[in-house]
Amino acid sequence: MATAQTHVTYRDAGVDVDEGARAVDLIKAAVKTTNRSEVIGGLGGFGGLFSASGFKSMEDPVLVSGTDGVGTKLRLAQIFDRHKTVGIDLVAMCVNDLLASGAEPLFFLDYIAIGHIEAEHVAQIVGGIAEGCRQAGCALIGGEMAEHPGVMAKDDYDLAGFCVGVVDKPKMIVPELVKEGDAILGLASSGLHSNGYSLARRVLVDEEEAQKDPAKYLEPRADLGGASLVDAMLEPTRIYVKPILAVLEAGLPIHGIAHIAGGGITENLNRVLPADLDAAVDALTWDIPPVVAEAVKAAGLTDEEALRTFNMGCGMAIVCDPNAVDDIAEKLMEAGETVFPMGEIVPGTGKVIYR
Repeated sequence: MATAQTHVTYRDAGVDVDEGARAVDLIKAAVKTTNRSEVIGGLGGFGGLFSASGFKSMEDPVLVSGTDGVGTKLRLAQIFDRHKTVGIDLVAMCVNDLLASGAEPLFFLDYIAIGHIEAEHVAQIVGGIAEGCRQAGCALIGGEMAEHPGVMAKDDYDLAGFCVGVVDKPKMIVPELVKEGDAILGLASSGLHSNGYSLARRVLVDEEEAQKDPAKYLEPRADLGGASLVDAMLEPTRIYVKPILAVLEAGLPIHGIAHIAGGGITENLNRVLPADLDAAVDALTWDIPPVVAEAVKAAGLTDEEALRTFNMGCGMAIVCDPNAVDDIAEKLMEAGETVFPMGEIVPGTGKVIYR
């Protein structure tokens, strides 16, 4: 404890207010690129402002909110000093969840807890968040940078995201829409996305070795499609918002949308089912990203374990009218998605079964 004669500034205690202000200045331009017409004002206020006037055209507007993080994928970014894409992951984890209700993401806020603020470092992270917001069509309207000296190591940081979207209640995607005989379509993932990294890191990355000599992890690998292991593991989570919203806006009959995140297909596809139906999945009949296959092999997982740990190459699953499969797949492929058949809805007890 300081004596009465000691002069200790906030900077001496580990918090650099000036560097925090410089970081805000560096991110303003990136944040502005995410603006929608409903955004009021800009950064600097005590709260982000967003007009709800556009909801007036809806019969019964329902706000849908979500919050999430990136998890231990951040540890890889810290070890290899690569911070430009984890912000995309942060946005993706939130907006893909909102999409499961058929909601359009409207605005996003972020929270960055960091051991020591370095303005350029923070600008890279927020630049990724802004890119994710642009991909999702939502506005980045605010956030918080919290410096935690003594609580976190200097180079450590954690991210949390918060998103709000809207859907007209008559158009909301709910389990009651799912019917026996509906088809299940999968949308390809870009890799591991942001789940299963505690296991993937343990079996694929020797952290002590990586910090001393990272070259092994940065070499291009033929078995990973020419990417290095670091590139493959840090590939950002795919954002499916615009392609799926385009299908919904076209009036095509989607009955269920499942974001395949933590828990894999087994623990996510079941969330869109009514209690008397199962999702019968023709397991692993589609292409699996090489980095996912590598993690499964290195961990020695059974198929059952793998399907409830990683996304196994499916980032989003759609349940739809079987007569609309071709039209929905065509619309999604026009938007750049890779689409594959996964199975169908059958009588059951609300579970995912594999055949």
